[in-house]
Amino acid sequence: MRTTLLATSVLALAIAAPSVHAHQAGDIIVRAGAITVQTYENSSGVQGDRGGLAGNYLGGKATLNNDTQLGLNVAYMVTDHVGVELLAATPFSHDVNLRGVGGGSLDGKLGSFKHLPPTLSAVYYPMDSGSAFQPYVGAGINYTWFFDESVSSSAKAPGKDFTSLNIKNSWGWAAQVGADYMLTDSIMLNGQVRYIDIDTTAYAGHAAGRVKVDVDVKPFVYMVGLGYKF
Repeated sequence: MRTTLLATSVLALAIAAPSVHAHQAGDIIVRAGAITVQTYENSSGVQGDRGGLAGNYLGGKATLNNDTQLGLNVAYMVTDHVGVELLAATPFSHDVNLRGVGGGSLDGKLGSFKHLPPTLSAVYYPMDSGSAFQPYVGAGINYTWFFDESVSSSAKAPGKDFTSLNIKNSWGWAAQVGADYMLTDSIMLNGQVRYIDIDTTAYAGHAAGRVKVDVDVKPFVYMVGLGYKF
């Protein structure tokens, strides 16, 4: 009985799938869901940059935490197989921590910041438009905008004496893989993974001058959600 039921279900899916019309030229696809930035930062040592700290090498490194927000991307199908896509999200928030800086005397939470990583990509869908399952690959360019930088109260405290935090905006390349599964002609499940090249420099004001640290973030970005095709 179970074997018969399973065979019937598989046959029903096989018959139903071709009736779903997936992506075609002129379609507009909007996807939304939970998006996570998982950082894999590679930081230079902290270097004195200005004032009494100029030329002093303080060593150590800067680290960032991960964050999850609401992700949104919009794609326009130029042909049945090629689309142009824009990634957006609500602002990501990260804490900046120092480790091994100044022999450990300056370690701890330096501060926090927010960023937006809009990414424009060309995307290729290899399957024909009659397939309910639509995997894709893409590549493009990313601009990361950093804002709302602030120094933590512990970093402002006597003995650490940090006064400000500023992070340079960044241009870089991005790549992605993903897949849509059409539930109806208009509604789909979506999953995607992106790699984004983010190279930036952070500057921290200090009572004795200013320090800087180069941070090569290179996060993986994961998103799972739903999509709608217009």
